[in-house]
This record gives sequence, C-alpha cells and structure tokens, in this order.
Amino acid sequence: MELIKNIPTFYLALIASVFCWIVTALGAMIVFFFKKANAAVLNVLMGFSAGVMIAASFWSLLSPAIELSTELGYVPWLFPFLGFITGGIFVVAVSKLLDKVTSNKSVTNTDNVSSANESGNNVQNGKKRGILLVMSITLHNIPEGMCVGVAFGAVAMGTPGSSLIGALLLALGIALQNFPEGASVALPLRRDGYSRKKAFMFGQLSGIVEPCAAIIGYFLCTVVKSALPFCLSFSAGAMIAVVASELIPESCGEGKNTAALGCIAGFAVMMIMDVALG
Repeated sequence: MELIKNIPTFYLALIASVFCWIVTALGAMIVFFFKKANAAVLNVLMGFSAGVMIAASFWSLLSPAIELSTELGYVPWLFPFLGFITGGIFVVAVSKLLDKVTSNKSVTNTDNVSSANESGNNVQNGKKRGILLVMSITLHNIPEGMCVGVAFGAVAMGTPGSSLIGALLLALGIALQNFPEGASVALPLRRDGYSRKKAFMFGQLSGIVEPCAAIIGYFLCTVVKSALPFCLSFSAGAMIAVVASELIPESCGEGKNTAALGCIAGFAVMMIMDVALG
C-alpha cells in the first residue's frame, strides 16, 4: 500500500481506469471460448459489483461531498443534493434516449421487411442491433469513467472523507461489473453474425471511453475545488442510477436470491475495507 501511495494520484486514476477497460476486454474475450457465458456466474459478479458501487457511492463520493460543502461554507446538503439528482437524471435520460433510438430502428427495419429479402434484412437488422448495443454500453461507461476520475481527484485535493483505498475499491467495483458488460456486447455480436475477432474488438472498444472520461473527471475536481461537492455527488447519483437501472435488474435474471447475496457481499467488503483501511 505504501508503494501505491508514492504514485502520483493522476497516474493512479489513469491506471485504475485503464484497468477497468482491460477487464471489459477480458469479458469480451469470452467470445473466443464460449457461445454463451455462464449466466449464474455473471449474475453473482454483477450483484457483487452493485453492492460495491452502492457502498462506494456513499463512502467515497457522497459523504466527502457533504463534508467538503461544510468546509467550504456551503449549505451542507444543497450541492450534494443537486449533484446527486442531476447525476441520476443524466444516466436515466441517456438510457431513455438509447431505448427510443433502438425502438425506432427496430420499427423502421420491421416495416421494410418483405418476403423476397427477409433473410438479408434479418442479417442487416442484426448488424444494426450490434451497433446500437456498442453505442449503448459505450455511453453507459462514460459516467462510470468519470466516477473513477472524480474519486481520485478528491483524494488529490485532500477532500475530507475521501481516501485512496476508497477510490481504489470504487474502481475495482466498476471493473468487476465491466467483465459481464464486455461479454454482454461481444456474445450478442457473435450471435448476430460478426466474426469472433470483430465481436471481441467491438466488445473491448465499448470500455475505451472510461480512461478518457476518468481524465476529464479528475481535472474537473482538481482545477475547480469549489465545484468538487457537485462533481462528487453527481458521480454518486450516476452510479446509483446505473446500479438501479442496469446491474440489479440484470443480476436477478437467474434468481434474485443469488444476486442479493452477491450485492450484500460486495457492500460488506467495500464497507469493511473503506472504514478499516481508509
């Protein structure tokens, strides 16, 4: 741990976000070995990640935002509240927009199908579904990358309540849920007619935005300290929205009890490590 503390915080943020991307690539690599992934294992991973991210959203993001607001002389709850709501609405709005675009594409493609070219259209529809899937996961990864950058930026600024172990665990939670995400992109692409190599390439590319977003989040925090409470709480809101709208519903596919146990385990691990080592 002492060795890690000697590394400049910016490089830690970059390394952590690149690690998240690498885990996405590892998930996408499943396409080389399986036609489909073990749903039960992926669901446990997603449940565990949900627990880690819920805990991290409070201890690593929201709690420091409240403490810093107090230190800066703001109304303690105002900017954390505004940031949290804005972050959650942002993720929900992006998800809604993608659902609308996907729905419109599906309707258009269905209207154009005829008996003469039905087979060709099905292939084309599969390609378009693949593109939309990659776009969806890529946009979904932007706020996650920003969360990583913001967490490390808060540590760099010496924000009360923030800790290096908390930022590292936050990045770990995001990385863990990136594994099933990489698989969830690559496997459907393979099913829709893409080669294994292309399915893998698109699957791992969906995570490449995370290092870029992490750098933006880091500099937003370190350049404008007065905006840090909003940035931290925005990331917390975005993370909770991702957990509530994506991870929890997906992880319950093979049984809600397994997902719940994974979520509890993830939350407990994050809580113990953040409090004990932070």
